[in-house]
Amino acid sequence: MDLFVKNIMIPKHECFTVQENTTLKDALESLEKYQIDGLPVLSGDKYVGVATRYNIYMSYFQSDKQKNEYLSQTFVKDIATHHDKFLEGGELFEKTLLDLKDFPLLAVVDANKNFLGVVTRSDVISSFESAFGVNRPGVRIAFTSVETEGRIARLSEIAHQFHEHIISLVTFDETDKLVRRIVMKIEKKDNIDKFTKRLEDHGFRILSIQEDD
Repeated sequence: MDLFVKNIMIPKHECFTVQENTTLKDALESLEKYQIDGLPVLSGDKYVGVATRYNIYMSYFQSDKQKNEYLSQTFVKDIATHHDKFLEGGELFEKTLLDLKDFPLLAVVDANKNFLGVVTRSDVISSFESAFGVNRPGVRIAFTSVETEGRIARLSEIAHQFHEHIISLVTFDETDKLVRRIVMKIEKKDNIDKFTKRLEDHGFRILSIQEDD
């Protein structure tokens, strides 16, 4: 199942935001109070960028003003970044990882740039951990399959026959588009050898078997 940005988005009514004419002093107080890394900057309901501690302080260091004067007289709209870097909800969440590698959050907007919510780096990572069953003990089996219709259904059928509980199932395209790599995590049982033998009998090629504590 594909997971889209809109499925992990924090909706607008649960977000901390600032209006564009908020001072940097007030924005820093909000960042500290709510212990967050960034604030979407809005003009009414329209998205105009993101204010972070980093870009607030960087802009101050690049100015020639006294700290209190600068923070009290400069508005978030003056230092906001990511004006044109945002999401629209239909993106696959794994595609956002690179965008969030060096930035704490991305805004989600509609076609008219009305602010809808945010996706944070920590939420994307948590979604990955959940999809891969990272925090659940089990056995991780990596294998390949020729890409033919019904292979995932066949895989599920075999697992069902062996009463295997599938914790997670993730598939990847290989360079050869006719081959698909599959990583399946199942609960640890005594019949792993028989289960993997059955998979091989049905044309699945086992790459590795690893136990996760």
